[in-house]
Amino acid sequence: MQTNGLFNNSTSSSSANDPTVNIAGNTAAQTQDMFTKLLVAQIKNQDPLSPTDPSQFVNQLTQLSQTESLQNLSTLTSSNASVLQSMQVMALGAQVGSDLMVTSNSVSLGTDKVSGQIDQANASTQTILTLTGQDGTAHNINLGAQGAGPVAFTLDPVALGLPAGNYTLAASTDTKETPAVDVAGRLNSVRLSTNGIVLNVANIGDTSPSYITAFNGKSATATQ
Repeated sequence: MQTNGLFNNSTSSSSANDPTVNIAGNTAAQTQDMFTKLLVAQIKNQDPLSPTDPSQFVNQLTQLSQTESLQNLSTLTSSNASVLQSMQVMALGAQVGSDLMVTSNSVSLGTDKVSGQIDQANASTQTILTLTGQDGTAHNINLGAQGAGPVAFTLDPVALGLPAGNYTLAASTDTKETPAVDVAGRLNSVRLSTNGIVLNVANIGDTSPSYITAFNGKSATATQ
């Protein structure tokens, strides 16, 4: 239903987003016609005793040609971008059911375990993963001393005594580093919105394709 709504919105606003329509609401053809009429009127009404330099008319025609070329280029670029975006949606849609690693500053916990990793640039004697609940309560998970590179972790809400809900995620080290946190989750759906392509990933929610750090394939249960 969300996808249909998105396409309906894009249809209703197609004239507003059409690159062949300029700011004044005229199409490229209308703009060209108006320019030609103004040029003809300028020639008709020039002073016979002091005619305009013909090179000025040539310059104006050149400017019109350049404007036309830019409008055509804009239309082509917009069309290519739309096609590319559609291809991206189809390619990502084929990955629905795959397990991903996504950089995220939040995680949604239930009763199942959630895995992830922290990518440290430097070794540390203490790495801490902090989960902050919606009530503002912070839960620190000490991962101990870690070397540089990826640091895997698993969140067990039951063992940690964490109630179901959404939590913000942050990692820190004794070297004052704040590395990014990647969370594992299954790709549930792909949709196109007014803001671009949106992925819905288990344990995370809606996110952008730019935050994907790894595709881990489809599990046996996902392919059945």
